[in-house]
Amino acid sequence: MTKVLLTGFGDWAGSKLNPAEAVATALDGSVVAGAQVESTIAPSVFKKMVDHVTSEIDQRQPDIVLMMGEYNGRTMITVERIAQNIIDATRYGFGDEAGDMPQDEPIAVDGPYAYRSTAPMRAMVLAMRKAGVPADISDTAATFGCNLLMYGVLHYIAQKQLPIRAGWIHLPSLPATAALDKNIGLPSMAVETQVEGLRAAIAAAVEHDQDIDSPVPSRLQI
Repeated sequence: MTKVLLTGFGDWAGSKLNPAEAVATALDGSVVAGAQVESTIAPSVFKKMVDHVTSEIDQRQPDIVLMMGEYNGRTMITVERIAQNIIDATRYGFGDEAGDMPQDEPIAVDGPYAYRSTAPMRAMVLAMRKAGVPADISDTAATFGCNLLMYGVLHYIAQKQLPIRAGWIHLPSLPATAALDKNIGLPSMAVETQVEGLRAAIAAAVEHDQDIDSPVPSRLQI
């Protein structure tokens, strides 16, 4: 049976209702498209998150790793194309849960400038849209913790030459976060909708060893 490792985050950058934790928890132990889904919650600490997930990879030996994080302000679920070898937390004005706030530092000193997702992005996005869940491809995972974990895991897989496909999915904020006075006007998406989107995305990743060649119309999502 194909095994999918799904990762999320808990409290992060002031967010106490992280959709990545909620979706990972909801799907943990489920079977999607004949694949067993197992979830783990990565620590919201820059120096610990990559080691946590790579340790889970070694222990669980998944065929596919799909990592998730909240992207405050995005209107839809976005599948990331590129992870960059840089972390610059200062541009966002906050650090991790340990108070670490690196600026313009490489994630891997010996690593390439970037890694491309090995998950079937087009197939995943179109599957989510078919399921009625707004989704798009994004060309940047930013330069914060999500990009750090995406790059770190792809670098680990490349260095170890593991037969694992991996990618990153960014999630909109939850309605309860958008309802806070400080966030009025923030785009949000119900957790139930996000879970259905991830089910469709996981199914597409399981069913497509290679991405499809169909165009994915976009609204200039970055």
